[in-house]
Amino acid sequence: MLKDCERPERQDGPAEGTVRIRLDLAYHGAEFSGWARQPGYRTVQGEIESALQIVTRSAEPYALTVAGRTDAGVHARGQVAHVDLPVELWAQHGEKLLRRLAGRLPDDVRIHRLSEAPAGFDARFAAIWRRYAYRVADHQGGVDPLLRGHVLWHDRPLDIDLMNEAARLLLGEHDFAAYCKKREGATTIRTLLDLFWERVPADTHTAGVAGQLAVATVRADAFCHNMVRALVGSMLLVGDGRRPVEFPGQVLAGRVRHSAVNVVRPYGLTLEEVGYPADDKLAERNREARRMRTLPGQG
Repeated sequence: MLKDCERPERQDGPAEGTVRIRLDLAYHGAEFSGWARQPGYRTVQGEIESALQIVTRSAEPYALTVAGRTDAGVHARGQVAHVDLPVELWAQHGEKLLRRLAGRLPDDVRIHRLSEAPAGFDARFAAIWRRYAYRVADHQGGVDPLLRGHVLWHDRPLDIDLMNEAARLLLGEHDFAAYCKKREGATTIRTLLDLFWERVPADTHTAGVAGQLAVATVRADAFCHNMVRALVGSMLLVGDGRRPVEFPGQVLAGRVRHSAVNVVRPYGLTLEEVGYPADDKLAERNREARRMRTLPGQG
């Protein structure tokens, strides 16, 4: 259920004289203090805005809006952002901007594509889902050293079937307060569209048990702070036998943080993809997403 939020209305599109540009990008999160710009810290947003200002020789930086703000240490393969640029600047630099940014940006962040966004596009509010993957190695010998920067080592063997049983109990629209770090004025109601585990090869050069990872795919309309990492933490307890299959669902129903559930380390988490509706549905989705959600029966 949606109801009007008390947040002030934001502009749905670019200001007159500007054009909205979509950025498709990736980054390795290990040396970033998250996405959001913070004075005195190295962030993905800060690096891109600085590079954009330099290569366009602009007096002021142009602010980016992102589909999902990732935490410190979290990676992204399919992140999406947008920036509103003066029409004249885009006309002057557009064709060469991608190559110039590649020459200016550090090696741990890359923009794959720059394109004019269709009407109604907003990287954050027009998105209809975000998909993350969390990668875990449970081999007794530990993680392949070449994978250590984006795979968590769990020192007990995991039962994928039990974890998938637990995951099915969490699907749908719920108040995920028990799995989120609460933020003042923000709802914790989310719709969990997909949550499942599978065994996949660590890479094309490994085989056998040591070369297998347990990978969680987590897709929702949106995520609140720490939600994926807390969900994974609860299911690891099921997978290694320390808690029953019903445990993650019981935590969810309690709507309060459970002391047994660890928020697992960030480096195992990667934002893989962001989904958007058809172009003619963007404006409608943009407006809908700016309204605060409640569950049926809530005032």
